[in-house]
Amino acid sequence: MSNELGSAAAVLQGLGGWVPPRVVTNEELPASWGVDDAWVRRRTGIGTRHWADADTSTGDAAERAARLALASARTPRVDAVIVATSTPDRPMPATAPQLASRLGLEGVAAWDVSAACSGFVYGLAAAAGVICAGIAERVLLVAADVYSTLIAPEDRSAGVVFADGAGAVVLRRGLSGEPGGVLGFDLGSDGTGHHLIEVAGGGALERARPRAYRPADRYFRMDGREVFQHAVTRMTESSRLLLKNVGWTAAHVDRLVAHQANARILSAVGERLDIPADRCVNHVERVGNTGAASIPLALADAAAREDLRAGQRVLITAFGAGLTWGSAALLWPELDRIAPVHDTGTSAGRSL
Repeated sequence: MSNELGSAAAVLQGLGGWVPPRVVTNEELPASWGVDDAWVRRRTGIGTRHWADADTSTGDAAERAARLALASARTPRVDAVIVATSTPDRPMPATAPQLASRLGLEGVAAWDVSAACSGFVYGLAAAAGVICAGIAERVLLVAADVYSTLIAPEDRSAGVVFADGAGAVVLRRGLSGEPGGVLGFDLGSDGTGHHLIEVAGGGALERARPRAYRPADRYFRMDGREVFQHAVTRMTESSRLLLKNVGWTAAHVDRLVAHQANARILSAVGERLDIPADRCVNHVERVGNTGAASIPLALADAAAREDLRAGQRVLITAFGAGLTWGSAALLWPELDRIAPVHDTGTSAGRSL
């Protein structure tokens, strides 16, 4: 995609985010985990997270964020719905078609993207692709994960980090170079690292080889040390490639919004890219790692605090299971004022 004004591009038109009302502080984490506030903050930078109740599914969270993004965009209609998630409501069918129906968007194209914590960037690329190909004028992209459903009761390493939430954007057909325009992408993967972040059970492999699987394989597991190194390296390299492709240097970047994995990863990526901390968006302290939803939630929070302003150059980068990674560059648009998602646990955006 060119960053010269005049070429067709996806343009950010609306933004919304939602986290469950239940706030879980570090002091409220299970006693059996043997952690305290200081320990969690030192290792992750997280102070609170939001966990969904038993009646809230990924589709429910996605609908909340989607309605807010549509309201922010001042439109009730889109031509396609994409849901990026690692916690779909069911293995089949995809979550997106039912979400479209719940929103009254009968007959539109709808599909899921499974790229774990890179899902929002991959979904953004898919949305931009169908817009630039002339298939759709507007696309609703929702990134939603309810990771609390995947955490084993005894797994403190994942339990202190992962949380629930949903973020959504509406993209319209416009011109590259105008506020909100998405200028380019860099995407990549390495399947040899599939075992580093996974939910091993629940799929076709378990059905084909049932004796090789245990009940614990239905839960999330991660090799934290290996993932840390891969995450920092891949997000840094991807960002550098993208900056070169769109003609930016680190000095051009007004805001870096990296996947909110943990504070140490955010800091390391910013330092390697030579982007000062005051230009790096950090939302993980208040909501934890919300998977694919982390970047749009961080965008919503930064916009609510007026830390994102029209015309600013924004670099987005993510890393997730697969292994997958990706980056995107855009010019920030003029949006209606957005309420902080973590204050009420209910909304970011304007109500329909």
